[in-house]
Amino acid sequence: MPKPPVSKQIVAFLHDVVMAGLSFVVALLLRLGDRMPSYVTQNVWVSLGLFTAVCAVVFWFAGLYRGIWRYASMNDLVAIVKGVTLALLIFLPVTFMVTRLEALPRSVLVIDWFVLVFLLGAPRMVYRVYRDRGFVHLLERGHHRRVPVLLIGADDSAEMFIRELARNREAPYEVLGLIDDKGNRIGRRIHGVPVLDHVDRLPEALAALKKRGQVPERLVLTRRPDRARLARILEIADAGGLSVARLPRLTELQSGDEPRLELMPVAVEDVLGRPRTPLDRTAMRRLIQGRRVVVTGAGGSIGAELARQVAGHGPAQLTLLDNSEYNLYSIDLEIGERHAGLSRSTVLADIRDRARVEAVIAEERPDLVFHAAALKHVPIVEANPIEGVLTNVIGVRHVADACRRSGVTAMVLISTDKAVNPSSIMGSTKRLAESYCQALDLAAQAMSGRSTRFVTVRFGNVLGSTGSVVPLFQRQLAAGGPLTVTHPDMTRYFMMISEAVELVLQASALGVAHPTEVAGKIYVLEMGEPVRILDLARQMIRLAGLRPDKDIEVCITGLRAGEKLHEELFHEAEPLLPTEHAGLKLAAPRTVNLELLERSLEELAAAARKGDAGEVVRKIRHLVPEYVGDAGAERAAY
Repeated sequence: MPKPPVSKQIVAFLHDVVMAGLSFVVALLLRLGDRMPSYVTQNVWVSLGLFTAVCAVVFWFAGLYRGIWRYASMNDLVAIVKGVTLALLIFLPVTFMVTRLEALPRSVLVIDWFVLVFLLGAPRMVYRVYRDRGFVHLLERGHHRRVPVLLIGADDSAEMFIRELARNREAPYEVLGLIDDKGNRIGRRIHGVPVLDHVDRLPEALAALKKRGQVPERLVLTRRPDRARLARILEIADAGGLSVARLPRLTELQSGDEPRLELMPVAVEDVLGRPRTPLDRTAMRRLIQGRRVVVTGAGGSIGAELARQVAGHGPAQLTLLDNSEYNLYSIDLEIGERHAGLSRSTVLADIRDRARVEAVIAEERPDLVFHAAALKHVPIVEANPIEGVLTNVIGVRHVADACRRSGVTAMVLISTDKAVNPSSIMGSTKRLAESYCQALDLAAQAMSGRSTRFVTVRFGNVLGSTGSVVPLFQRQLAAGGPLTVTHPDMTRYFMMISEAVELVLQASALGVAHPTEVAGKIYVLEMGEPVRILDLARQMIRLAGLRPDKDIEVCITGLRAGEKLHEELFHEAEPLLPTEHAGLKLAAPRTVNLELLERSLEELAAAARKGDAGEVVRKIRHLVPEYVGDAGAERAAY
């Protein structure tokens, strides 16, 4: 492990040595005034050298350079007073043996004590005032003993937390030490709290604390580490019986609230999260601002987040469409509270009703339509293939055709990784929806004049969406377990809802801006590395302060109908193309003749309306050759 740099400590040390020599001269001048020149003898110069040398040795070994000037406080001033006092106590007998103190007035030492404390303390405090632009952080008191914690991170957030603890006599926590996640502050102090070791040596740091009789009860993250490091920290905490928490982020502190010492639980987003890709928010705002927008499925998890973010970009009109009265009411209420001046409307409608969809699009006259309405729960759609087709295929067709007839600028289809090599009815219906929108987009580009763009965006699971595994695990945890995993090797791609929707808007902006280059292609979000579901289950148990397989059991239940072990974002026949945005890629899938596809979808719709589930599944197999679902689905009946 690399040693921490000492350049700043050396500079501080040299500063203090110079101040020691200067203080001696200033003390003589204050004591003797105009008579000082007559007192300057060889013994005085010897005393000056001895005093400077003693101060240098004492200051270095007294640990004055473990503190960080940026975080200088009363703790550092106390250390300075102790160091100066010790230096003078050592200097007095040493200089007596050398010079017998014959040429040095005794009161000079008393004066020097005050001068040197000032010369050492004032620069530190001035630097702190300069960095903090104020005096409010200097007068800090000692810690009030409460829950002993160990901070993972020696940064600004850690300093703020320690400072707030020092201010509050009723503070619930005591910081035993800090663990440096960068490695450049080991051995130093922040407000008197030592930086013990590097995060990679966390077990050794815990063992050293235990040997001194200081046992933390909780590890506190000052910022989000990467996924691998967080997993390691959770394992160490689990082995030591420690809980893990994190400091609140600035975005979690509401405006006007006083800072509070409440720690936050480590959320599953922290376990699975990663650095976000920079976004072109100007392009996103340019896409939406001043335009009329419709969001279908606005009451669902993806649709609701789309509505929130679209509302934030200043559309001229926002129309929320959903077939659930309560979900529609909830998102409309939220948008109204956040954006009271936004012109908006709510439409209770089912996308499977062609006439209703046509009427809504014609009446609302949108420029953009974000289509998030879908049936997406794999086992349920597997058991109800007709409903899956009517919503995910025929419903998409209704919306797309209405957009084309009304001259909508662009329709954005939200798709899923389950559409790649689908093993389920749900995935197959989403692949058919993709194919139809691709065919429409290619046909639109072949036409002259104004035509509707059809942008398709494909991504994997989003954290916290309805029907996803994370809410399921949370409910099972609340009930005391067990957590159910269908296969020990199952993996999935995950992304936070807000990030996924931001990238949907980014893809939409790119698709509308470059219609020719991306015609018929599918935007695929960069989802990072897949996560093993079994590992996710164990991590969530640890985040709850419990032990996997001891406090909460993890059960393997077996694969469900239509479920795959590993999802894919691209088909092997889809050439992968880069885009100008790091978070987005382009897939160039196989395309289908629009007229041929329309006839096939008419036949599929007719079979669905007749209630012939077996015929529906057979036609899906014909239309999606890569579908490898369970043949038993053909026997589903209504």
